[in-house]
Amino acid sequence: MADRAHRWRPSPFLAASAGVHGVALATLLASPESWRLVVGALVGNHLAITATSVLPRCGWLGPNITHLPAARSADTVGLTFDDGPDPDLTPAVLDLLASAGARATFFCVGQRAEAHPELIAAILARGHGVENHTYSHPNGFAFRGPRGLTREILKAQEAIERSGAGRPRLFRAPAGMQNPWLSAVLARTGLSLVSWTRRGYDAVSNRSDRVAARLKKNLRAGDILLMHDGASARSANGRPVVLDALADLLDEMSRKGLRSEALHAVLEPNSSGPWKPVTS
Repeated sequence: MADRAHRWRPSPFLAASAGVHGVALATLLASPESWRLVVGALVGNHLAITATSVLPRCGWLGPNITHLPAARSADTVGLTFDDGPDPDLTPAVLDLLASAGARATFFCVGQRAEAHPELIAAILARGHGVENHTYSHPNGFAFRGPRGLTREILKAQEAIERSGAGRPRLFRAPAGMQNPWLSAVLARTGLSLVSWTRRGYDAVSNRSDRVAARLKKNLRAGDILLMHDGASARSANGRPVVLDALADLLDEMSRKGLRSEALHAVLEPNSSGPWKPVTS
């Protein structure tokens, strides 16, 4: 099954960056003695690009979904889990979600999805979504060029489809890091970027209470929350912190009258562009 490409247009920030490069070249050709000014402008521009690349929730490099649409999320949040599926952890996460009647979205690593199709089937059977989180979760993903990004993303698309989940329509980058080529690659591969409203740092913190506190802080409808079912840190007694943090979070959601829904049920595809929040 081929991916349905989106129409891509550079973001205003990327268009402005291209303009800076064009003006710099023209200035250098017209006035070579201005090279210091030109170099300074280009260095400043690239520093700005680098800064936006390491900010997961930033939309300057292209469309980036960080919240659910207000029109469809009066009482809804989006629980999301990265880096799975994991045979030791994903089933326990699924049981906690089932006990609360919550549906979530699992951004799966392609090679793990194809290694554990039974877990993908269990995720889908409980009404959750399965989306793309690259094939191998490379630490240097954001430093790759267009070809490297495309290979990693498409390989994950194919692996997840082989696992029985169908073709993903949403993508989350490793650690949320972007680069100037990512939005164009996602448009060509028919995917939309999703980051988050808030994360609990359950992949690095060994304190489930602190993880839960971060997720619960200012919790409101429309939030997209990030946790991990494939790389959770462990508490002092060896228990994955995501389990106790998730249980605490689900209790808080119940207290506030909030429910969780899979992202694909709250977002809709746009035939001429990326998936966007539903506004009506």
